[in-house]
Amino acid sequence: MTATIALVDDDKNILTSVSIALQTEGFLTRLYSDPEAALKALVENPADLAVFDIKMPQMDGLELLRRLREKSQMPVIFLTSKADELDEALGLAMGADDYISKPFSQRLLIARIRAILRRAEFSRTDSLPDEPVAEPIVRGRLEMDPARHRVKWNGRDVTLTVTEFLILETLATRPGVVKNRNQLMDAAYQDDVYVDDRTIDSHIKRLRRKFREVDSEFNAIDTLYGAGYRFSEEV
Repeated sequence: MTATIALVDDDKNILTSVSIALQTEGFLTRLYSDPEAALKALVENPADLAVFDIKMPQMDGLELLRRLREKSQMPVIFLTSKADELDEALGLAMGADDYISKPFSQRLLIARIRAILRRAEFSRTDSLPDEPVAEPIVRGRLEMDPARHRVKWNGRDVTLTVTEFLILETLATRPGVVKNRNQLMDAAYQDDVYVDDRTIDSHIKRLRRKFREVDSEFNAIDTLYGAGYRFSEEV
């Protein structure tokens, strides 16, 4: 079935351009410039996934997500207008599935939408017909299930965004092997999407912080200055 994507943004130019890009890829779209109207519509008739701008007048994306989560577990991606870690952290804690910073690549957004929809489908059915299922990755206290986008450390769940998951998967697949920033960017940002080195550093910082929330002594991701990062299986 064709997936329906709801877009909520007070910038009508963004709504139009993103909608055209999604429709070109075969998605159906529903557009909302008024968060109140979007909330009512999405509660009454949920989409398959929603993309919310965080900075909106009257009701921001965080409040919209908070109120939506009272009724629905629909996947949500945030668009952030600046590198505001507090907003991103709040959104993820409230149940957002990922975030993308403006200005953003439409190819990246579409790739993230497809990844999250696939994860949601696996969660509902445990498998997709005729699709190869990636084997779980177990590295010491780390358990990763790529098919279901699940991560555990010491048996405790760790919630990661799609980007964070891809970076960690790249590191954990070959423990002890140093991956430079370009290799991690290639894994997390496909289709020649440009991001700078600091973006990868920020993701690594967030990964460490999330794991330290379940294990204050987590130190499995090493920084090798001037070289990159590696995952240490024995910690």
